[in-house]
Amino acid sequence: MDRRRFMAMLAGGMLAMPPSAGQTAGRVWRIGYLTPSSATFGLFRQALRELGYIEGQNLVFEVRGAEGRLDQLPGLAVELVGLNVDIITAAGRPAIWAAKEATTTIPIVMAFLGDDAVKAGFVAKLGRPGGNITGVEMIADELTAKRLSLLREMLPRATRLSVLATSDNPSNDPGSPGGLGRDILVNTAQEAARALGIALDIVDVREPGEYEHAFTAIARGEAHGVFVLPNPLFFRDAQQLAHVAVKHQLATLCEWREMAQAGCLMSYGPSLVGLQRRAAAYVDRIIRGAKPADLPVERPTTFELVINLRTAKALGLTIPPSLLLRADEVIE
Repeated sequence: MDRRRFMAMLAGGMLAMPPSAGQTAGRVWRIGYLTPSSATFGLFRQALRELGYIEGQNLVFEVRGAEGRLDQLPGLAVELVGLNVDIITAAGRPAIWAAKEATTTIPIVMAFLGDDAVKAGFVAKLGRPGGNITGVEMIADELTAKRLSLLREMLPRATRLSVLATSDNPSNDPGSPGGLGRDILVNTAQEAARALGIALDIVDVREPGEYEHAFTAIARGEAHGVFVLPNPLFFRDAQQLAHVAVKHQLATLCEWREMAQAGCLMSYGPSLVGLQRRAAAYVDRIIRGAKPADLPVERPTTFELVINLRTAKALGLTIPPSLLLRADEVIE
């Protein structure tokens, strides 16, 4: 582990002590995990294992993943409540909202929220949440301008870029209780594009079968690159998106390191592993006796830039040295 990563983990409290044996002896904790895509669960399970919890001995999981069908999340949340879980860990705003609507008594840990937890109505204050919800938030619209500028830096001659969004996904609907606010992210991207002096096209998809058509339209519109908006659907389909993008010779910038590893040209955002470790640390503290109302909501302070050189080669791109020097990981 390099020094920078160690210090970041230490500052964020990731190197928490294992749970007290006296507090967990003879008790098997039932942990619910509610998520739009169960792809993130393995990271959360590993994070709790690192804290000393052993599945089947002092902990059991109840995992409920909507696998991209976000309309199923409310029913899955009710199911977890019916199972009388001790804690619900919810990944993403739609899952957090569904859990919030299902219970006001079971502690809810936000594995990550791409929005302001206070404005979303999940907590009263960041420093003192005051209810049964706490965890980690990251302000997605604040990262949007940075991500777009990185894509432009990758493509310095670009005069037109595209944004890939989902038009009828509840997670992107500002009118939906569980919605992140597609229009907020799109408006932020448009403002950033104007500041960079480039044109920006918005291309919507509703399901994976539309990716080919969407990227064909983007290529015909003479865009040089695609900024993929944060969305559970796109995370799940990262490999498919990357394949279609390369086919049409389009550079992509995505949200998570895992998406760059799946073939996206670049990713910029907090560590998904780190976020799951923080969520596990909240679960640990609640098991120890802490109340969600008293546990401050955290925000990630470090962000990763990942560049996939294999994808760059397939696109015939030369990575600017300024980006290579700043990259946290370069996939050969």
